[in-house]
Formats: sequence, C-alpha cells, structure tokens
Amino acid sequence: MHGIVPPFLLERLGDHPTAAVARCAQRTLTLDEAVRTTRRAAPPIAAPERGLVAGEAKPRRTIADAQRTMRLPGTTVRNEGDEPTGDVAVDEAYDGLGITWTLLHEAFGRDSLDGAGMPLLATVHYGEAYDNAFWNGERMVFGDGDGEVFLGFTGAVDVIGHELAHGLVQSTTDLVYQGQSGALNESVADVIGSLAKQHALGQTADEADWLVGAGLFAPGVEGVALRSLRAPGTAYDDDVLGKDPQPATMADYVETTSDNGGVHINSGIPNHAFYLAATAIGGRAWEGAGLVWLDVLTNGSIDVRADFSAFAAATVAAAETRFGADSTQRAAIADAWDAVGVTGEQAPTTTTDADGVETVRVERSGGLLGRERVGELPESALPSRDQRALESLIDSGELAGLAAGDDDRVRDGYVWRITVETRIDVTLVEPALPDDVLVLLHRILELGERR
Repeated sequence: MHGIVPPFLLERLGDHPTAAVARCAQRTLTLDEAVRTTRRAAPPIAAPERGLVAGEAKPRRTIADAQRTMRLPGTTVRNEGDEPTGDVAVDEAYDGLGITWTLLHEAFGRDSLDGAGMPLLATVHYGEAYDNAFWNGERMVFGDGDGEVFLGFTGAVDVIGHELAHGLVQSTTDLVYQGQSGALNESVADVIGSLAKQHALGQTADEADWLVGAGLFAPGVEGVALRSLRAPGTAYDDDVLGKDPQPATMADYVETTSDNGGVHINSGIPNHAFYLAATAIGGRAWEGAGLVWLDVLTNGSIDVRADFSAFAAATVAAAETRFGADSTQRAAIADAWDAVGVTGEQAPTTTTDADGVETVRVERSGGLLGRERVGELPESALPSRDQRALESLIDSGELAGLAAGDDDRVRDGYVWRITVETRIDVTLVEPALPDDVLVLLHRILELGERR
C-alpha cells in the first residue's frame, strides 16, 4: 500500500486537540492496518479484460464506491463513458484518472500505466473519515478526509496522478520501496502528479506552482500542500502537523529507519533536482525533463535498488541520448543533480535519527505524508495482559516471523518498528499484520506517547 499521507503526519494528528480529528487519524492508522490484513487474506481484485482494438488507445476507467467501509473493490458506480453521477468524489476520481492517462498518452506516447491499455481502477469513500489515499498494487483508493484537517482526497488531481504513478513505477522499474530507491519511487510519483496537473492546465515550468496536494488541507491548517518540489521543507508548518521535514539537498539528508527509510522525507532531494532541471530547460516540463525521467523508467538503465547517484547518472545519459551531448537539456539535468549535492564536489552529510531504546519502543511511519509517531515506555508500565501478549509474540517467534521483506513494502503504506531491549528489533508492514498484533501495537504506541 502506497499512501499519499505519510504515517508521521497521521501520528501527529492523533494528538490533535479536537477529539474527533484525533479519532479520525487513529482510525485511519487502524484502517490501514486492517487494509493490509484484508488485502493479504482476500483474493486478487479482478480487473476488466482489456480487449482493445489494435491501434485504439483510450482510457478504461472504473470507479467503485466503498460506502465508507474498508471492503474493496466496493460497488461499481461509474464506468468508462458513463455520464457524471453527481457524487463529487466519484466524478473527481473519474476525471483525475483521465487527466493522468492523457498525460501519459499525449506527452509520452504511453497507453496507460503498463503501456498496453491497463484499466484504471479506483475506489472512493473508503473508510469512515479516512485521512489518506493510496495505491494498493491494483487500484487507487481514496478516503474522504476528516473535514477539519484533511478534505476529500479526490480533490487534488496531482494526488491522483501521484498514486497512479506508483502503478507506472510498478510496471516499469519497480523500485524497491526502501531507502533511496524508495525515495526515488515517491519522487517519480510526485513528478508525474505535478506533470499531470501542469499538462491539464497547459502550464509551463515557470507558471506551475510545483505543489503536491494543494487544496487537501482544510481552512485553518498552516500549510499550502503536502509537499513542494520548488522548496522542499516549506509545504506546511502547523502547530499540530509540525514542520514539513523534507530536505532539498544531500546536506540535509536524513538517515532513519522509519517511513521505509525516509521515503517521504528524502524524496525532496530528487524532487528538487527535477524542479531545477525543468525550470532551467524552460517551456513545458513534460517536453524536457519529463521525457528524460520517463526514458529512465522504461529503458532498463537502472535496477530496482537504484540510489540517487545511479538515477542521476541515468537521467544525464538519457538526456544525452535524446537531446544530444551539448544540449541545454543534458546540461540542465547535470547541473540540477550537482545543485542538490547528489553529484559534483558537494560532499553529502547525513543526519541520523536518535533511536535510543528504553525498554519497549514502537514506531509508526510511512503513509502519504511520511509522518512518524513514537511511543516508548518501560515494559513494566504495560498492562499485564499486554505484557503477556508481547512476551508470547516474542517468545513464540511470531513477531519475528512477521518481519517485512522488500517485496512486502507498500507504497505510501504504514510501517511499524518494535524494539524490546536486546530481544527483538523488527520492522513490520500493516498489510501483513493480524488484527490482534495491530491492536496491541496501537495500544503500546498510545501508552508510550502519553509518557
């Protein structure tokens, strides 16, 4: 699951002074856990057969309504070519899928995410006041927001483009959702989301706002968007949400075990590199830097664990191939990577999160915003039933057996890490967690946060 709201933001919302908002955030975290469990147990979601006539390229959209439950795919309410339903979320999702398909087709000559007419599936009204949107590997899923911090997630076309772009990455390079390759996965999604909006509005690179998720925050929240490619780290600065943690350069790169290794945080660096390249080239971003980024996704020049340096080298080589060794495009892209410190003489320095362990430490990160929550307390402070449950999970090996591998990580999904002194240090992903384990982790997290 790849969520647009990082876990660290939802975790902060769990402390919102308005009880209803805090409950919505906590419910969203819990629902994300349940989604992963449901997804693990449920049969694959059936997609409509393609059956396109040779040479015929057109979007094939299907929108379903979860009716505020967590059941996927939900009830189909609008198919390709159907008239608007009057349900704002349904119709916004339908339009957003079309806008993203049009970018891929008109700008990059690609028929859908896989280049072969893949149907575009989405579910709206997921969960009760669910504060996220995510790509689950097969479809887009949208929550309605809590109404006080987050509004409906179908209202931002770049968010729709972002989540669909995870499907594009999945069908091309399939970058591992961890560390720098995971940050590149997130960055590519932000880039495609931004380009979808710019393409729909007919904007040049200089005219674009370079924001992802503008309009998602409700009035009163101190922020303009979830992320800024123009100025990473400035999208929001709110008493409850905290300050946008994204760095713009390698000088502020964050080494962390949360959020799948900071995928929503360090993605600010390649995001800013794209912005610098696109604005230096000028004109329409999808005709310059955008083409190069798509070339790298599709030409086999990087592997699934590519780091920033490998991706930078691939983009410079792709620009040379497409535009020429002496081209403005190649020079602009090379200069952009130098400017953010991925290449050139600027030596990268890192900031390391303090992972000091008391007795029991539970971390939750990831989600669309990549926000982190941390709870820490002595094991003796746990209720006796929770002590017994935790001991049993550790001693039986069940907790260690749930450890997440690279293939388990879900785009924009929530990630848990639990450390108990020297006995266990394990990272878990929600889709693979049984309900009883999720409930226990939530209780420990909330107890630890109160101390």
